Amino acid sequence: MGNKVIELRNVAVYHGEAQKRNSEENDLILSNVNLTVEEGELVYLIGRVGSGKSTLLKMMYAEVDMADGEAEVVGFDLKKLKRSEIPYLRRSMGIVFQDFQLLTDRNVFDNLYDVMRATGWKSEEDIRCRIDEVLNLVNLSHKSYKMPFELSGGEQQRLAIARALLNKPRLILADEPTGNLDVRTADEIMVIFKQITQSGCAVVMSTHNISLIEQFPSRTILFANGHITEVDVKGE
Repeated sequence: MGNKVIELRNVAVYHGEAQKRNSEENDLILSNVNLTVEEGELVYLIGRVGSGKSTLLKMMYAEVDMADGEAEVVGFDLKKLKRSEIPYLRRSMGIVFQDFQLLTDRNVFDNLYDVMRATGWKSEEDIRCRIDEVLNLVNLSHKSYKMPFELSGGEQQRLAIARALLNKPRLILADEPTGNLDVRTADEIMVIFKQITQSGCAVVMSTHNISLIEQFPSRTILFANGHITEVDVKGE
């Protein structure tokens, strides 16, 4: 493997938005979380709804504050992170959601183009070259001028992955990325994620699909009773 992209030490997280450490004990969703992820790893997060998977992902991209502990994500110390630094943290990672969160009034190309302009890309040639690269990776080159509503669910998720890759991240956080997809399409998404990890980018994804983990075995972290535990779901 390579360098660490995530290192969490004795982390505690509360439900919902940023809260103070003196919040009621029953607001605590996770405590004593210790997790290290290195470049090129695929790590699954599993557990019941409400067990803290999405909350921990949100903490990693600074949508939810860490209540306690120490956390370093793609080189950023979350304990010392200033609000003005959050955009730079997020540019160093890619985020993929279950519901795609595409710009519905813009075509495939413009969904990517506008993100690149917003994140500081200046050269028109570099922008178009990078868009070609990520669309090739997710097999959408032939649909660059389609609108999102003209794409299947799987194609929309592939576009969301392409968007997450634009800034050449060291880490992708994916929250139930196959949750709205059929089995075959979910498999296609996993093949893309495996290809991404081979390039050195780590992928951390939450899922309820145990059969998917059995088909594409990798490190699996179980969320239960406010804690996390590494488990074996390799199906070997």
